[in-house]
Amino acid sequence: MSDISLYTASWLYTPGRPPIAGGGVAVQNGRILAVGPATEQVLRFGPPTADYPGCVILPGFVNAHTHLELTHFPAWRLRGGLDYHPRRFVDWIVQMVKVRRGVSSAEVLESLKAGIATSLRAGTTCVGDIVTTPDLLTGYDDSPLAGRLYLELIGQDAPLFAPRLQQAVAAAERLTGLQRPGLSPHAPYTLAAELLPGIAAVASRHQLPLALHLAESPDEDRLLSDSTGALAEEFYPLVGWQGLLPPPRRTTPARFFDGGGLLGPTTLAVHCVQLTPADAALLRARGVTICLCPRSNERLAVGQAPVPLFKKLGIPLCIGTDSLASNDSLSLWDELRFALDAYHGTLTPEELLQLATVGGAYGLGLDEETGTLAEGRRADLQIVACEGGCSAELLLERASLRQVIVAGCRVG
Repeated sequence: MSDISLYTASWLYTPGRPPIAGGGVAVQNGRILAVGPATEQVLRFGPPTADYPGCVILPGFVNAHTHLELTHFPAWRLRGGLDYHPRRFVDWIVQMVKVRRGVSSAEVLESLKAGIATSLRAGTTCVGDIVTTPDLLTGYDDSPLAGRLYLELIGQDAPLFAPRLQQAVAAAERLTGLQRPGLSPHAPYTLAAELLPGIAAVASRHQLPLALHLAESPDEDRLLSDSTGALAEEFYPLVGWQGLLPPPRRTTPARFFDGGGLLGPTTLAVHCVQLTPADAALLRARGVTICLCPRSNERLAVGQAPVPLFKKLGIPLCIGTDSLASNDSLSLWDELRFALDAYHGTLTPEELLQLATVGGAYGLGLDEETGTLAEGRRADLQIVACEGGCSAELLLERASLRQVIVAGCRVG
């Protein structure tokens, strides 16, 4: 049994299940072979490969929405003389466009690699990462970070958009191993309505899950309703789309995407701050999962997602950090601690930890692979020191990361 690794600790904990005192996780070929009391595991597999007294073994976190290629954005912003903190959504978008115009492809690739390393150091073993161009996928070559990589789709002009969609699908089909493919139709304000059915058809044909930014700000609502506001007046001219502004559509972001066939059980809708009750019910009916990004929403002053409504409707939830263009860290530990206060007890510590593990895995369509300590799942673990025992409350209050394991291999 020399090919089996056994990790033991004072506690094993999968959010949503009772902790196991004195537990062990046996790993073979990157998968969890057995989970249970350490005494039983030692009898089966021999002495531990590593023992962590005073620590908890729990699943690695799943950061369901991020843009790791923007990890160096704060430095780019400073270099470009644009080092200010926008407090209006469209001001932030304008800053984003201006900063990115001064950054080379090589710099973006290095930024992505830095984001991968930063995520692993924070206990994240799986991500839902938005990737703007297929060439950036090389940043994941030989990376232990698992996840769903969504190729971003932006465009208003059909002849220009068609080759971009083809390139994204071709790149997605080349992904294998720890990373799985998906598509990211970016947002209602960056896509023409006539392009959506084609995206939906391609996604269905190639079985590619979708991630989309939805109902993030009031500016988005205004553009979809009457084609006015800051997005129409400032963002569209900045990117050369002033001649492509559609006539008033009198719709909402959710109905816009639903009309194009993009809402379904394999769709991850990110943000959802400005969802109406009717649109939230629509997402529930379509089987969509919502990803919360509370720190990003607070930073951009767009409001707070109506989590009580989502819970009442039974909409599946997960959580993400978004990027360092609108957040202070890529740590889900930081995100969960912020969310605990931001949502005023609407989500308990136990529920929040579920969002960051099994909830995120479900939202990315990877719940058969990761997110829980269970036999057959990928051995994605984090070991945290936690004085005083093992509970969700204690973990969010005082846990400190000791070790990260991805697909059975210790990181760092």
